[in-house]
Amino acid sequence: VAAGTGHGAARARQCRPAAGGAHAVTASPIRPRFAAIVLSLLAAGLLLSAPVPTWAAAWQPPWLTLVLAYWCLAQPDRVGIAVAMLLGVLQDALTGAPLGQHALAMVLVAAAVLGAHQRLRVLPLAQQALLLLPLLAVHQLVLALVTGSTGRPVTLAMLAPALSGALVWPWLFLTLRDLRRRAGR
Repeated sequence: VAAGTGHGAARARQCRPAAGGAHAVTASPIRPRFAAIVLSLLAAGLLLSAPVPTWAAAWQPPWLTLVLAYWCLAQPDRVGIAVAMLLGVLQDALTGAPLGQHALAMVLVAAAVLGAHQRLRVLPLAQQALLLLPLLAVHQLVLALVTGSTGRPVTLAMLAPALSGALVWPWLFLTLRDLRRRAGR
């Protein structure tokens, strides 16, 4: 549901009396949950851009994809395929990757999480991480296929971020859930 439409639009606008007795529509301030989504995605983008030692670069989790997966799980009506596409194109521009590489990979992950979000939400975090592992592996394989088509070598080491992403999932889930709950107050 786009901002300003749907069931939340009535709450987003308030009707207040203006001069002369007429009513004017004013926009309400940014909602805390929307701010939490945006800030967490920005933080993930910063983690993506953060310098890491060369030995750890191969194991760097796909932070933006993980945060996207969380919000698709927690707020499927607000974060979906369009957000995944936008984030992927932004990540391509940020990292200098071929345009659409990360977008395709993120759309696949978002679609899978959205399709199973009701089942995933009720699972323990360890099982969520185990189910997220193949999704992250598909993410990495899409990136590897596009990278391989540009002439760069493709190795099994390209799957390391999927494993590290599954390992940090429980911690990331709890952190973002706490952020979401605080923003809901």
